[in-house]
Amino acid sequence: MTQLEAWLRGPIEGVPDSLQPVAHALIQAREEARELLRDFPPDFLWTQPAGLASVGFHLQHIAGVVDRLFTYARGEALSGGQRDALAREGSQSGNVEDLLAAFDAQVDRALAQLRTTEPHTLAETRLVGRLKVPATALGLLFHAAEHTQRHVGQMLVTARVQL
Repeated sequence: MTQLEAWLRGPIEGVPDSLQPVAHALIQAREEARELLRDFPPDFLWTQPAGLASVGFHLQHIAGVVDRLFTYARGEALSGGQRDALAREGSQSGNVEDLLAAFDAQVDRALAQLRTTEPHTLAETRLVGRLKVPATALGLLFHAAEHTQRHVGQMLVTARVQL
């Protein structure tokens, strides 16, 4: 029997009810990426069929976006290391397992942050980027989840076009 999607398996322990959809989306994205890229040919990791972003780019970008948006959700500015990592996104560095491991680790950090997020802080304003665009903590967390799922979907299409 196929495993149920993450949101149908019940609540994620320790995550506030209001943030369960974020946790479920990140877990589902991680599982789908792992399944999709099992035995993925390394020669295709950085190719761009029909000009599409490469599978490698999507993996780098997903981990980076979750890191950056969760940083903003905490009310923090990006560190120099995070800005450097952003500049390197799309560089053809890393193999499938390393990139998946980085994504896994970022999802684990995100889940840990969700467990410590106080629901009463979710409507608080957070400033995004150099322009300090106002958002809410909740908006940033939900955007991280939906953005991740969007890129996993794009990655799925790119991978299937190549196989």
